[in-house]
Amino acid sequence: MPKKVIFLADMESFYASVETTHNPSLRGKPVAVCGDPALRHGIILAASREAKAFGIKTGQPAWEAQRMCPWIIFAHPRMQSYVDCSMQITTVFEQFTDRILPYSIDEQFLDLTGMDNLFGTPREAAGAIIKKINTEIGIRCRIGMGENLLQAKMACDCFAKKKADGFFELNSASYAARVWPLPIGSLFGVGHRMERNLHHLGVRTIGHLAGLPREMLRRRWGINGEILWLNAHGIDYSTIERQSFQEQKGVGHTMTLPRDYRRREEIETVLLEMTEEVCARIRREDKIGSTVHLYCKGADFDHPTGFSRQKKLPEPTAEAMEVYPIVLLLFRHHWDRLPLRAVGISLTGLTAYRQLRLSFPGSRESEDVLAKTVDMVRERFGKTSLFRAASLKTGAQLFARAGKIGGHDA
Repeated sequence: MPKKVIFLADMESFYASVETTHNPSLRGKPVAVCGDPALRHGIILAASREAKAFGIKTGQPAWEAQRMCPWIIFAHPRMQSYVDCSMQITTVFEQFTDRILPYSIDEQFLDLTGMDNLFGTPREAAGAIIKKINTEIGIRCRIGMGENLLQAKMACDCFAKKKADGFFELNSASYAARVWPLPIGSLFGVGHRMERNLHHLGVRTIGHLAGLPREMLRRRWGINGEILWLNAHGIDYSTIERQSFQEQKGVGHTMTLPRDYRRREEIETVLLEMTEEVCARIRREDKIGSTVHLYCKGADFDHPTGFSRQKKLPEPTAEAMEVYPIVLLLFRHHWDRLPLRAVGISLTGLTAYRQLRLSFPGSRESEDVLAKTVDMVRERFGKTSLFRAASLKTGAQLFARAGKIGGHDA
């Protein structure tokens, strides 16, 4: 059986890169994408290469960035443009493989196992992808390669981003030599809090962690401790399933939260609101979805945490209260209890609603009529004209974000 060839393709300073692509006069200048400085959105969401040269990093307050670089140019976030560009990038990936797993708006996993006869060596294929995205879309792409998703992620984050050609390969044979000398904070899944905990144990490098007994880590931190041990050894059993073009199509909604969300109830309230938004958009297209995707991004920018998982629905639907239990199932099973900075929900595997009616005649007719009626009222009088009581709870975002895309202006 051939060894897996997994890529993680990451777009450099994605939001800032999109802005410089749309406005060429910004090229070569320090640019930062930043929302309203008076609110939490007044933090740096992305900084161009030139801005990073001044030490400006994602997550910094706008005022601090301006102090470090007085002539920095702030660009207001335009989420729909970023979504559109991300979809363009996906169409490039589809020319190389049909096994694609979106990780975030600017990161996607690709499985190119067995593609040597089509695109040459993995390095040549990666070079072709990088060149095509840069030429056709104007975005710099970096690719990490591994025998599994974890190795590809580590190859990209720890090495490819620092390489001139934007490519680096890790495999099971080279993983220990390359990764174990790195600081423990470089390991995927280790945030600031876990880094401090490991430092108290005398663990300073990834190699130190790899040398600890697996059972000891599991006893101390449960499943999260065992996952860290697996990550330290470059072990990951995740797979990327082949999808048809139709299955890849979907509707999603990603939200950058106004502050770090720590309480489960607050996060689940936002997830409910987002589920309603996604389902309403699908109903407007007269479609139904078959697979739920949940994405959660941790609040620690220096040591990213979070997850991206998906699950098939019992049957295709566009009803929020049929999708939401699956969202909760994914969230409660995979959330590591660390603060969250962004969340995203999408429904894929879209098919025409009429196919459901043909397959299940008379099913859920009253629920469908009610949902459509609510949609009509909201479209005529606004999203806040009818809402669930949950949107009055602490942490809810419906009223703050009404009329926006992804929490920002379109």
